[in-house]
Amino acid sequence: MLRALGAVALLACALAPAARAAPSCAGSLTRPTSADAAVAAQATLCLINEIRLAHRLQPLEANPHLAAVAASQVRAMVNWDYFADVRPTGQTPLSLIATTGYGPRDAEISVGQNIAWGTGGFSPPLHIVREWMASAPHRAIILTAEFRDAGVAVEPALPRVLGAGSRGATYAMEFAARRP
Repeated sequence: MLRALGAVALLACALAPAARAAPSCAGSLTRPTSADAAVAAQATLCLINEIRLAHRLQPLEANPHLAAVAASQVRAMVNWDYFADVRPTGQTPLSLIATTGYGPRDAEISVGQNIAWGTGGFSPPLHIVREWMASAPHRAIILTAEFRDAGVAVEPALPRVLGAGSRGATYAMEFAARRP
């Protein structure tokens, strides 16, 4: 059985950052560039795990299959000029993850996806994660107890369709759990 949860991100550049203490995750305050996109992805997962731990949930494990789907998703959004959970080709996060080898063929897989974008000071991981937590559908995915694995990707570019110029970052985070 396959299940999917998804949420399209709020426009991250439209809201001011919350005034809170900076978390301990390295790179969480840095605007993503091509040189440090992987650091931004790691910082995003770190921030999500801090939140999950604060809510007494198991932290998510980084998974290479899910990271590959997240990377494919952000590249597709930027290259194909769209911003959505479902690709113009009709592929969903669930269908993409199901083709990666994540779990045995007969495993039950539950998946979720959060996407976001931001420009300038609204593009660091800390701001993106705060916006996800301020959005009920994104927060629900982050706090879904059954999720065990995650993959994050950050592309230091934006889809043109957003009309925000070229300076910014696009994020995708895949969440999943498998049961044989």
